[in-house]
Amino acid sequence: MLSYRLVLPDPPTAGAPVLVLLHGRGADETDMLGLARFWPDTLVVAVRAPYPATAWGYGPGFAWYRYLGGTRPDPEHFSHSLAALDAFLTALPTLLPVSPGPLFLGGFSQGGTVSLGYALAYPGRVHTVLNLSGFLAEHPAVQVTPETVAATRFYWPHGTLDPAVPLAVAQEGRRRLREAGAHLLAPDYEMGHAIIPAELNDIAGLLREARRNRSEWDVTGGIRHL
Repeated sequence: MLSYRLVLPDPPTAGAPVLVLLHGRGADETDMLGLARFWPDTLVVAVRAPYPATAWGYGPGFAWYRYLGGTRPDPEHFSHSLAALDAFLTALPTLLPVSPGPLFLGGFSQGGTVSLGYALAYPGRVHTVLNLSGFLAEHPAVQVTPETVAATRFYWPHGTLDPAVPLAVAQEGRRRLREAGAHLLAPDYEMGHAIIPAELNDIAGLLREARRNRSEWDVTGGIRHL
């Protein structure tokens, strides 16, 4: 089981959206946990990546995979992280004090890449993906087709000045999602490799929309999805 931390509304409400956040390389779950204050009515879960980052020179924290360049994660590491994340999300309803509503899965940099990869590798599990400064991974499990994008919404903002994941890389990944028919919101912001308040406001709007449309989601079997 992946390590995690929770921030819950007071009181937590059954059917509220649950937002699972994945950190970038070299960080840990506390790095994303501070963002929970921007979404006070949401069940927020911050998850730690499975690999120590020091072995790959990524800093003192943890990582989801070793980066091979371009849009290529190490395939074995990426497969392991996807499987570990799937096991965690399957168990998640039992870890929460109330029945969760629609599942939002997102993260920064490596965390965004893994979130996007998970939604495409396990279609239908995620209501909305939040890919903050990540990329579309080249990996056998990550397939962009009308079938894999149909049941998920995609939020993919990106920095026009991002030196780590260039805007052109994001544009290519977004193009593939659009051509498959994905429901995609993809604003560009004048920033580098970072998270800015405008993105947090965008996410708050997506969460509000999910609450308004809560009756549309399937409420059987734990986590709700389209």
